[in-house]
Amino acid sequence: MMDIELLEGHECFIPQATMVDFLWEVERRSGEMNFGLVVASEQSLSTYGLWGEYLLAAETLGAALARAVTSLSYHSRGDRMEVTVEAGIARVSFFNAMRGRPGYLHVANGTAAVLLSMLYAYLPSDFRPQWIELDIPRPAASALFEDVYQCPVRFEADAVTLCLDARLLDCRARERPSSRLVTIEDVGRGLQEAHNLNSFRGVVSAQIRAQVMTGSVSIDSTARALDTSVRTLQRMLHRDCGADFRELVNVIRMQRAKELLRGSGASITQISTEFGYSSPANFARAFRKATGMAPHDFRCAVA
Repeated sequence: MMDIELLEGHECFIPQATMVDFLWEVERRSGEMNFGLVVASEQSLSTYGLWGEYLLAAETLGAALARAVTSLSYHSRGDRMEVTVEAGIARVSFFNAMRGRPGYLHVANGTAAVLLSMLYAYLPSDFRPQWIELDIPRPAASALFEDVYQCPVRFEADAVTLCLDARLLDCRARERPSSRLVTIEDVGRGLQEAHNLNSFRGVVSAQIRAQVMTGSVSIDSTARALDTSVRTLQRMLHRDCGADFRELVNVIRMQRAKELLRGSGASITQISTEFGYSSPANFARAFRKATGMAPHDFRCAVA
């Protein structure tokens, strides 16, 4: 009974109560109590849209987990994450708002699997947690959980928790899943974009922003995307926005540059390449003209 248009979106919330009830219905109809555990190996943070990209773009595992803790509301409401270190052990804990509902067993396993996929993006392929804690009653087939996760599993915990050597938090990503530079502002826009498409300026801005992220912007491409002519597009921009296409592009490009300087570890050279500038010096001149500051000075000022 979920809205198919919602499911077709790349960035969307599926209500948690709906999901846990769906999983409970799958268990009831299939008769498989552990199907969530069976499919755990298929769960991956890399399929979580812009939010997943934003987390995995962090330089180290510790930084990725910090991003997850502070940005979880962009993915789910009512849940909470924390990372604590004690006696050399890092505890990565996820407190799920749906705990205790029928079908939650599968949610708990999915949560553990997604957290593991995040760790595997930074740690050696043979990494295994020291132990995993699940916030579910001890099942009759508890040995099956240790077979799947290949580490000790404890039950009746307060949260889904992965425990590992704290020194591993400094490990750097083994490989980048995407060449895109993603900021928390991108994640927010992905969730709110539908609400911003009610105005002509919002539609045009969304088209320009998508082109800015590819490094190539043109009024011809924008007009084609909106199924109109360049002349009509220019006329409507002047009428509804009081600006021409070039001015709107510069505003969006500089907004994006500020986001990358403030919220990513990308170098100024990387950022200039992202925007299609022929050299970092050209980007720096454009940024200074728009903001009155050099990119390096802006980054230092907001750090």
